[in-house]
Amino acid sequence: MDNKVNLHLYAASDKEALERFVLPEEQVIFSALPKDVLDEAIQDKCMYPVVIASGDIHAGFFILHEGPDIGEYTANPNAMLLRSFSIDYRYQGQGIAKTAMLQLPEFMKSRFPGRNEVVLAVNRRNKAAQAVYIAAGFQDKGRLIEGPVGPQHIYHLALD
Repeated sequence: MDNKVNLHLYAASDKEALERFVLPEEQVIFSALPKDVLDEAIQDKCMYPVVIASGDIHAGFFILHEGPDIGEYTANPNAMLLRSFSIDYRYQGQGIAKTAMLQLPEFMKSRFPGRNEVVLAVNRRNKAAQAVYIAAGFQDKGRLIEGPVGPQHIYHLALD
């Protein structure tokens, strides 16, 4: 497998590979399988599904979300919310998540100029995800909100 990791906006040709995505049950409680959130993201003009490719493998997925529905996470009108982030279980432990998050600022600048921040919510119990986000430059400013399966930290990544 070619280890070159890159991000691209979802295209219809990605759908079949994303439907084969695998996550263990203990991870699904913190995120969502792409097949469970993709249709909503495609239909919502404020959501942008993003594929994390490692060579020609669809290794990961997330959604960038803008608009009034993200007000619970940030008051910044120039921010986007990163949600439903996951790496297919078969490709975890290879540094793909961290590499993808390190590429996020450049991806944002090229695809979403004018945005100056990415925010996300990560469950307090999800230590592996927290480590990835912190290593990629996200900051925990100490704010917690109640999520569907417990308290969530709000992390911020400045883009300028």
